[in-house]
Amino acid sequence: MTMAQSRIEELLSIMARLRDPQGGCPWDLEQDFSTIVPYTIEEAYEVADAIARNDMADLRDELGDLLFQVVFHSRMASEAGAFGFAEVVESICDKLVRRHPHVFGEVEARDADTVLANWEAIKRTERDAKGEDRSALAGIGAGLPEWQRAVKLQKRAARTGFDWSNIADVFAKLREEIAEVENEIAQGGSQERLEDEIGDVLFVALRLAGQAKVDAGAALRRANAKFERRFRAMERFAAEDGREFSGLPLDEMEAYWRKAKADE
Repeated sequence: MTMAQSRIEELLSIMARLRDPQGGCPWDLEQDFSTIVPYTIEEAYEVADAIARNDMADLRDELGDLLFQVVFHSRMASEAGAFGFAEVVESICDKLVRRHPHVFGEVEARDADTVLANWEAIKRTERDAKGEDRSALAGIGAGLPEWQRAVKLQKRAARTGFDWSNIADVFAKLREEIAEVENEIAQGGSQERLEDEIGDVLFVALRLAGQAKVDAGAALRRANAKFERRFRAMERFAAEDGREFSGLPLDEMEAYWRKAKADE
């Protein structure tokens, strides 16, 4: 047994001890799949954050936290008599070999686009064999954050040819959707109508990112980081002037914003 295998066994043993009704951790024993899911999602985002910061030490720790989530879910499934960690590993190994015939078989794939096309074709074959949904949109998780689900829906639709032919058309559609929001607000539209129209704006904006070959998640992370950086600078400038930022007139806040932007 290698060192890595030994430590995996140790991790599984720790998880079993935490869930042991006799002497285990009261908090861990109270958990079920639904209560652990938020932590699983949070850990995945923390992995993404460590990558964005290029912090390898933190990435190592966050990947460990994410692995623990897999072990936790596997342990609960084992207790329910469904499957265990070994079956999870077996499933992903089989799937990776099956979906990479260009590596483990005789199929040729000269570029990443061909690999993706083959991957989707294999997934469709798998769904057909199970008698599942045959739509091009099948298999997109309903539990994804909505912006991520929108991106996946758009990508799947684009593979069938249902997409704008050029980015100028996306800009035109975005302007159209913004105008519809303005019209709803001017007419005192219902909250439901506003939600529909603003949703359309967001949906098209995500497609604009896709057409521009920009990762929407990375773009939004950059925007969030930029806003936070500048807002904190505004608070700092106000404090240096002996003023409390909260409650300042908007024009003075905007002056600090311009200063924060100019300092970058």
